[in-house]
Amino acid sequence: MVDVGGKRVTRRVATAEAVVRLSPGTLRALADGRLAKGDAPAVARLAGIQAAKRAHELIPLCHPLPLDAIHVDVEIEPPSRIRIVAEVRVRGRTGVEMEAMTAVSVAALAVYDMCKSLDRGIEIGPVRLLAKSGGRGGAWRR
Repeated sequence: MVDVGGKRVTRRVATAEAVVRLSPGTLRALADGRLAKGDAPAVARLAGIQAAKRAHELIPLCHPLPLDAIHVDVEIEPPSRIRIVAEVRVRGRTGVEMEAMTAVSVAALAVYDMCKSLDRGIEIGPVRLLAKSGGRGGAWRR
């Protein structure tokens, strides 16, 4: 693991997104709350939050961080797309890009799991970092 002990503690923020593409009929069922497994946006938000908190357990060499905030938004974009955006914040010595990317990835997988019985052709991607700030590297925006 990289030694971050000598770095300054700063406010660090990362924002990431994942896109889920599914059939228009499946998106309508999700938006109308007609999925057999329940409320997909709510489950995706919770899955994303839980994933961000556990990123260090999933990704080798990722530092465990005491996260200050995690926000996961699930945006339904008719006719056939869901956009998941996560923002993660911490006051720490290392960034939270991996936590934000893990949040949106797992949230997208939760949507897939909840919709797969209706649509085997669901696609996830891209998953990407949108912005980061804090630390020595400063701010970056896609």
